[in-house]
Amino acid sequence: MEILIMAGQLLLGLSILVGLHEFGHFAFAKLFKIRVDKFYIFFDFLFPLPNVANFALFKKKVGETEYGIGWFPLGGYVQIHGMVDETQDAEALAGPPQPDEFRSKPAWQRLLVMLGGIILNVITGIVIFAALTFKYGESYLPASEARYGILPNGLGREIGFRTGDKIVKINGRPFEEFDDVRRPDVLLGNNSYYTVERNGQLLDLNIPNNFLDKLAKQGDSLFVLPRSPFTVGRVISGSAAAKAGLQAGDRVTAVGSTPIQYFDELQAALKAHAGKLTPLAVQRNGQPLTLNVQISESGRIGFEQKPDLKFSTRSYNFVEAIPAGTKQAFGIIGAQGMAIGKIFTGQASASESLGGPVEIAQQYGGQWDWLRFWTLTGSLSMVLAFMNLLPIPALDGGHVVFLLYEMIARRKPSDKFMEGAQRIGTMLILALMFYVIIFKQVMKLFN
Repeated sequence: MEILIMAGQLLLGLSILVGLHEFGHFAFAKLFKIRVDKFYIFFDFLFPLPNVANFALFKKKVGETEYGIGWFPLGGYVQIHGMVDETQDAEALAGPPQPDEFRSKPAWQRLLVMLGGIILNVITGIVIFAALTFKYGESYLPASEARYGILPNGLGREIGFRTGDKIVKINGRPFEEFDDVRRPDVLLGNNSYYTVERNGQLLDLNIPNNFLDKLAKQGDSLFVLPRSPFTVGRVISGSAAAKAGLQAGDRVTAVGSTPIQYFDELQAALKAHAGKLTPLAVQRNGQPLTLNVQISESGRIGFEQKPDLKFSTRSYNFVEAIPAGTKQAFGIIGAQGMAIGKIFTGQASASESLGGPVEIAQQYGGQWDWLRFWTLTGSLSMVLAFMNLLPIPALDGGHVVFLLYEMIARRKPSDKFMEGAQRIGTMLILALMFYVIIFKQVMKLFN
């Protein structure tokens, strides 16, 4: 039953996002009086082969456009008349341009048509996060609740923070929210400093003048996190934790012979036992249990933690929720950009960072939770916008690059060049799809 719920949420989420993305292209095409031959959610062919396995689960022609739902659920498309894409090649466009064709329109109109899907995905993400913020508010951690101290990363340790320190003042004054620690005015201020309690003593730690540059190089503002005991939250279906019998609500007390109180201690212990079958001591309903878990080579077993910290909620009215939701939405695009950058610089593993339909379905979970559903769908909408903007031929971003070139150089790339670029881009996408959908899943069977 869990698998059916996961699949149902995945299909619903993708249907919404793919449908809206393609509608963005469709709407701009119609605005500029370009003929749209087909509008499909999912492919009615075996992508990328437009003449193989052609059938639709549903289709209906209204006016000049055929609307349908395809059988291949890994995307969708609008067939815009007079445009080289996965359904039309240069040979199909051999005749002179017609007034209702994509290729006959000015470059700025064609640019907006190509950006239409990305624009609508961004709007969708903002609307979802604004609506969630309005309904549920925004969770935050009061400074007083960071009672177990902090966990610094490398930059935090450069300032002088140590694991377990309690930050009691910023620039000599008490503060209300833990996130105040990384406020821009604190990090940009002259002679800013933190006061920490360590082993019963108060120490002042100065923020270096070049600290903001180091944060920019790191790619985010997370140099300290609140330390916390934890219980097991959601266990990812099919993960090593699930196979070992770990359940939500369990409290991990030891990994092998290493006692565990805080989540960072668990992470360190799992990495120390990476790639090994290891006993995991847990408390379940007050009773001790020992589970044997196969830890991955990256030191993971597949569950979400539930911190033992008391978060508070900040409420927003309708007007206030819009900028708050916008900030959350664009934060996801920023995180995606940093993640891609770390993959290309070798700071992050592509195999761990890239996920396909299986991983997305697991994120939705085996229980239908509307808050989780819309949060993940909003996140995926922003991810879809970001990925489609990448300058890869066959993606919207590739077409945008060629259109910008045309606008600057004042001449179009030839249809033959566009067809070749389309094929190269399609092969890159197919290789990526093969890796995340097939190869990665097969390799998991042998781990």
